[in-house]
Amino acid sequence: MFGKESSEKNCSAVESVLIEYLDGRAEPADRHAVEEHLKACASCRVRAEEFRSVWGALDDLPEIIPSPSFDAALHARIAAEPAPRRFWSFLPSPRLAFAFTALVVLSVWFSSGPRVMHPKVAQQDQPVVEAPGDSDFGMIRDLSVLENYDVVSKFDALSELPGPATAPAKEGTVETR
Repeated sequence: MFGKESSEKNCSAVESVLIEYLDGRAEPADRHAVEEHLKACASCRVRAEEFRSVWGALDDLPEIIPSPSFDAALHARIAAEPAPRRFWSFLPSPRLAFAFTALVVLSVWFSSGPRVMHPKVAQQDQPVVEAPGDSDFGMIRDLSVLENYDVVSKFDALSELPGPATAPAKEGTVETR
């Protein structure tokens, strides 16, 4: 466990396992390594003896058993303590906190979207902003015409229709096209 490290590293490694060793809770490999180190290191051996003497003194003290009235008084004092105030304690319930959070999120989401004005409502000086993809949905309105495009494009009667009516030109006016 402790290998061929410097003396200070060995002592710190033993110190981390020393309490378990003295309690008898150390694993066999750790127990053997601590015993080997204690044979070679006088300062760790002194520290282990100091721990044993403190525990021996603590074992010699009489056990103090509190009276039943002490236990009842302690429970009464704990119950009388005011509850600690938490950050969210001003909210009456978690449902209200969730509703408030949802309201804020939805408000931010709706306000961050593009503003779309109906063309009839838009004034001349205000441009109409279309949401992305509105041009794609314009085709859906004319879907019935697009479905019959093949029929309409091959309909011979359309080629025989007269052209738009033209008004006779007045004298002195030149027709420009």
